[in-house]
Amino acid sequence: APYSFFNTFGQEPALVVLGIDRRDPTTSKDTGRNIDGTGEFVVNLVDEDLAEAMNLCAVDFPPGTSEPEVAGLELRPSRRVRPPRLARAPAALECRLFTLMRIGAQRELVIGEVVGAYVRDGLLDPERLRIDYERYRPVGRLCGDLYCRTGERFALPRRSYAEWRRERGEEPASGEEERDQAKPR
Repeated sequence: APYSFFNTFGQEPALVVLGIDRRDPTTSKDTGRNIDGTGEFVVNLVDEDLAEAMNLCAVDFPPGTSEPEVAGLELRPSRRVRPPRLARAPAALECRLFTLMRIGAQRELVIGEVVGAYVRDGLLDPERLRIDYERYRPVGRLCGDLYCRTGERFALPRRSYAEWRRERGEEPASGEEERDQAKPR
């Protein structure tokens, strides 16, 4: 199903973290049970075009219901994992289970290692290997029923400690320049 409430962490390995509610203290929802049982899953990213279908897939259907089928979403085979991806998803992260933790009685925290990715043609700048957000139009979940469009974006370049000190008119401390130049940006 399309999924809006997740986050990514790191690069080596690239990890995805999902928060999944449980049906009750003794029963996982299909998503958690499937991930735990197969050790694989796909995070289908959501754009404005998929927002309504994503919301339909969030209905608390009885166990065994295929949310993509109910929402009329076509599936396509993934390349590196057994679960399929959504044909309409602008991007999909193919994952293998890294760990699954039960948090209290009602939540599961799933951490998966990204082992493959699909990006729709035309969304990835081949030279910079960056997503073209004007074409992607992602939707993000804030909390509860609140979502946001990401039409307005801004950049906040990260500064090193040495850069911050230079901006203040201070000399970098011993060794800061070398550490600063060695850090990837």
